[in-house]
Amino acid sequence: MKFAIFGNNYQARKSVHAATLFRLLESRHAKLCICREFHQFLTREMHLTLPPAELFDGDDFQADMVISLGGDGTFLKAASRVGAKGVPILGINTGRLGFLADISPEEMEETLDEIYNNHYKIEERSVLQLHCNNERLMQSPYALNEIAVLKRDSSSMISIHTAINGAPLTTYQADGLIIATPTGSTAYSLSVGGPIIVPHSKTIAITPVAPHSLNMRPIVICDDWEITLDVESRSHNFLVAIDGRSESCKENTRLSISRANYSIKVVKRFNHIFFDTLRTKMMWGADVR
Repeated sequence: MKFAIFGNNYQARKSVHAATLFRLLESRHAKLCICREFHQFLTREMHLTLPPAELFDGDDFQADMVISLGGDGTFLKAASRVGAKGVPILGINTGRLGFLADISPEEMEETLDEIYNNHYKIEERSVLQLHCNNERLMQSPYALNEIAVLKRDSSSMISIHTAINGAPLTTYQADGLIIATPTGSTAYSLSVGGPIIVPHSKTIAITPVAPHSLNMRPIVICDDWEITLDVESRSHNFLVAIDGRSESCKENTRLSISRANYSIKVVKRFNHIFFDTLRTKMMWGADVR
């Protein structure tokens, strides 16, 4: 098998996990291509000796499977590089919470054995696509987690006129609005009171950030509907964040958000159950006294 490797370049103390991963892959005679930035970090700064590998920049790679070594942020970056290639992604978690990257370093060897024995499953995760006239945003308009509209300054809220399939929904007066996939429902959206959504539910969550009216609640809609946003701001600009990558927009920029025409394939262990992950990550039922 041929693996494309992405990793976190900022956690030096976790490079030991990278060394273990490459040792396990080399012992299985895997073909490797490594993100050039990650390769330079490991060899120049961490002084690791890595097996022979192709180096690539951006999305210029071909592989049977992608391995993301880091947290969910690293996984999101890998997913943006994979795009519509259809290459499945395995997330090894050296971060903290890890909903996307949920394979622990201690599980690496057993998980690779399962992959080589074709004993794993692939989950299809929906992706959001943004349409607007902002050239910088349109360079990378896809989100696996969420697209968020946020106020740019620290003072006044913004008004977000929201329509679904052309029909008015409401005007949110708030610090922002999060449009989240089921995958993103356990990320930024969850932290501001959004619902947890089962990954295969084919829905989109719309969650306001610090709304001025307490009766403005999150709403879940079908993911084949289009959301249109027109934003008013006292500063005449606002921020749009696509999986954490933010750009400033002018007030007259209309945003249209819909489901992309491709999905991201996430590699899961065969015995993986979403509700087990929820109980573990959210500490449901744990007595914290």
